[in-house]
Amino acid sequence: MAPEQKILSPKVAIIGGGPAGLSMAARLAGRVDGEVLVVDREAKAGGIPRHADHPGYGIRDRQRFMTGPAYARVLVAEALQAGAQIRTRTCVTGWDDEDTLVATTPDGRVRLRPEVTVFATGARERPRPARMIPGDRAPGVLTTGQLQNLVHLKHMKPGTRAVIVGAELVSWSAALTLQEAGCRPVALISQYPRAESYALFSGPGRLMFRTKVVSQSRVVAVHGRGRVSAVEVEDLVTGQRSRIDCDTVVFTGDWIPDHELLRMAGVAIDPASGAPIVDAAMRTSKRGVFSVGNVNHPVETADVVSLEGQYAAERVLDHLRGLGPGRGAVALRVRGPLRWISPSIHRFDGPSPARGRLVSWTDEFIARPTVSVEQGGAVIAQQRLLWPAAPGRAFRIPSELLSGLRVDGGDATIAVS
Repeated sequence: MAPEQKILSPKVAIIGGGPAGLSMAARLAGRVDGEVLVVDREAKAGGIPRHADHPGYGIRDRQRFMTGPAYARVLVAEALQAGAQIRTRTCVTGWDDEDTLVATTPDGRVRLRPEVTVFATGARERPRPARMIPGDRAPGVLTTGQLQNLVHLKHMKPGTRAVIVGAELVSWSAALTLQEAGCRPVALISQYPRAESYALFSGPGRLMFRTKVVSQSRVVAVHGRGRVSAVEVEDLVTGQRSRIDCDTVVFTGDWIPDHELLRMAGVAIDPASGAPIVDAAMRTSKRGVFSVGNVNHPVETADVVSLEGQYAAERVLDHLRGLGPGRGAVALRVRGPLRWISPSIHRFDGPSPARGRLVSWTDEFIARPTVSVEQGGAVIAQQRLLWPAAPGRAFRIPSELLSGLRVDGGDATIAVS
């Protein structure tokens, strides 16, 4: 006869112990009538920053310039000091019923039955098989997350020469990790006409790492038997192919929300992003289930999702006080080159989104974009922004552009030109 599973009944269960989940826990603990529990599958909480031993964390939320591990330690300490409980090595694997999660721990299986469940599960990079890149199945192929785990947690060396697939912000994070491990990043490959990351990073990055950004190109094959020996690169303009010798390939970006548990619960998912459909309060389509951070919009920086966690804590408190979503709402759609937008539900009696911004994703670079909001066939708002719309990074749109929407006007469409 199977042993009876332990039941945990916190007031709020936060699934994921990264910056969003920990910041939320620090704001909630002590302010709710019951326990705030954070569960994380890793041996230690802290999320991706714990693996990224380089500066660049804490700028917006801490007004400090911190390394990833130091930033993660501060977030964990603040959540614990506030009274939150953190259970690590706890992997949530599914649902026992519509209100009860099942988790595996070193001490056996447990069931979680909270009043409110918050998913702060983040996003992961799409690995090589999902990108359908052919060639040899040689060792030496990694994602950024795998690379940072290998170098910073296991203290192992990846190789001596690396090609990075991608040229966005996380790609330069991979380059920093490679350099620290004694592996030279010889090229960053981008399908776009220019590097996806900010010029502040890509310009100095080329000099610091003695590397090059190969734009308008893609990796079409990986070669090597006992170890990766080269990648084959195709120029998307001319069709010409060339080889770059390397013993390590790092696939960066191309994010996938960690949404499996939300799908299992029947939560509505945006087919374009793979993220849960949420309103500005970060409510999902399932009552009592919220989601926050990069599971909603892959991918923002750690300090931004930390601020979102703080914001979402107030929305959960509103929910616990009995404040519902209200009735007046319209769906937000996008037109190309925008791919998706979050939140994608606008409620007329609800709060503004976190930081007063909608987060979107573009497939084209536009240096001085003009954003327009349309409803009922008419443009109701238009604004030229001072920052570019660029592939590979979040495109933030002021939510004040939605102020002219009508409750009876039907779905709204957001476009950029």
